[in-house]
Amino acid sequence: MTALITEQQGCVIRVTLNRPEQRNALNRASIEELETVLTAAENDPQVRALLIRGAGGNFCAGGDLSDMLEAQQAYSDGNPNAFAELSRRFGRLLQAMERSRLVIVCAIEGVAMGGGVGLVCASDISIAAPGAHFSLPETRLGLLPAQIAPFLNSRIGPGQTRRLALGGEKLDAAEALHIGLVHQLAVSAEELDRGIDALLANIRRSAPSALAATKALIRDSIGIAPAEQDAVLDAAAGKFSAAVLGDEGREGALAFLEKRQPEWAEQ
Repeated sequence: MTALITEQQGCVIRVTLNRPEQRNALNRASIEELETVLTAAENDPQVRALLIRGAGGNFCAGGDLSDMLEAQQAYSDGNPNAFAELSRRFGRLLQAMERSRLVIVCAIEGVAMGGGVGLVCASDISIAAPGAHFSLPETRLGLLPAQIAPFLNSRIGPGQTRRLALGGEKLDAAEALHIGLVHQLAVSAEELDRGIDALLANIRRSAPSALAATKALIRDSIGIAPAEQDAVLDAAAGKFSAAVLGDEGREGALAFLEKRQPEWAEQ
């Protein structure tokens, strides 16, 4: 069984984590496959968005502890960095997601634990089903959320990160929405699918370069000091001018005047 199922629908790639017996826990193979899919999507100018969800009614139960056994063997065989390398591999995936030009969407059903929460935090937009729940169980295993905590902190702030990482609380979908871990809560499985389709429809109507530039602008403006604000806004004004004068800006204005869909819009 392949660790991932991928399907391309126009400018959107749908990725399903496909280890339902392990509640879609991430092992080396699934992380490498996710990296490969993300890289290929990045290099395909047609692709604008990536949707990640889990098979079998769960999103992702975090890291597969069988990888810890492999790392233990590597450590015993003389690799002192085996556990650090295991941890850092997942962090590189989260960084790649956050830095990607693509709009990355997570649809969460059932369990999102540990690394599953990390995937949610590295995504741009997340939608949860009513039965979804979120937790960081690492400290109960004598571990720590080493690669997840920075992304969680960026997503929900240090106070809520402490609550989740130190307090060990399991959050239901409503509370995850309340603290900003997810952005939308569906009331049923059917509404989850409708919400995903509506979101992806909006992305299909948006200009590819404008989407990528907007994501980069949001990322680069997080946490700027007041002294840096002028420089950031000046740079953003230059990017706005380039967009207006570029092919997408011209086509968008012309399509608006002619009361038609722009060329990049997918139905």
